[in-house]
Parts: sequence; structure tokens; C-alpha cells
Amino acid sequence: MTELKLGKAVETPASPEVAELDRVPNPHADTNYVTRFVAPEFTSLCPVTGQPDFAHLVIDFVPDQWLVESKSLKLYLTSFRNHGAFHEDCTVAIGRKLVEVISPRWLRIGGYWYPRGGIPIDVFWQTGEPPRGVWIPEQGVAPYRGRG
Repeated sequence: MTELKLGKAVETPASPEVAELDRVPNPHADTNYVTRFVAPEFTSLCPVTGQPDFAHLVIDFVPDQWLVESKSLKLYLTSFRNHGAFHEDCTVAIGRKLVEVISPRWLRIGGYWYPRGGIPIDVFWQTGEPPRGVWIPEQGVAPYRGRG
């Protein structure tokens, strides 16, 4: 792994394939707790039309030895802006990349995508059951209602 991006001027990665996530030691590795990251303005490109797609992402995880450094996560998520992929691919790929880098005890990601062709698509992925006794709050994103 390279030097942390934290505290440095860095360019936005050209694609998710070249983006790097930084990890930092968890100072409370002996405790089960939930960390939540919310990206309400996530964007990627439709792989068919090249038009932008927008999502509200909610990432919850119970860390083990590592935390993801938030600046690197922002850069990683921003790298999707010129990346063409379906909603399901983006959502699951982000979850899997986080698991690969930080090996959490548990992780879930909710991708609440705005309508494409008039149909909102929500995508959910998790690694399995959360540890017993951990409070997992609802993700708090209402279903898309349009003008309804």
C-alpha cells in the first residue's frame, strides 16, 4: 500500500480500477461498533447510454483491525464518475473492495439509485450476519416517490 492520501493534494483517480483505498489501524479493535459512511451524491455512468446515474449510498460496517480512511474513500467513490457500469455492479463492487482492503467483521451497502427509464433501482449487499449484540440502525433512506 502506498502513502496515505490524508493531508496531501492528490488527483482524482481516473477509474475505480486504479483508485486505492487507504486503511488505518482501528484504535478499538476489541470492541464491536458500527461505522457509517453516507454518499448522497454518488455518480457513475450508464454503460449503455453514457448518461450520468445518481445514487445515495449508505455503507455500514463493523471494523476489525482496520478502518477505511475517509479521504481515500471519497476519492475512490469519485473515481466512478467516468466509469460505465450498471447499478448492481457499482454497488456490489464498492462493498467487495472495502471488504478486500479492511476485512471488516461485517459490512453492508445500500445503493439507492435514482430512476433510470422511470424505474428506481435499489441494490443491497452484505457479507453475512452482523456480530451478535451490535446495534445496526436502519439506513434511513426513504423509497423513491417522485412527485407522489
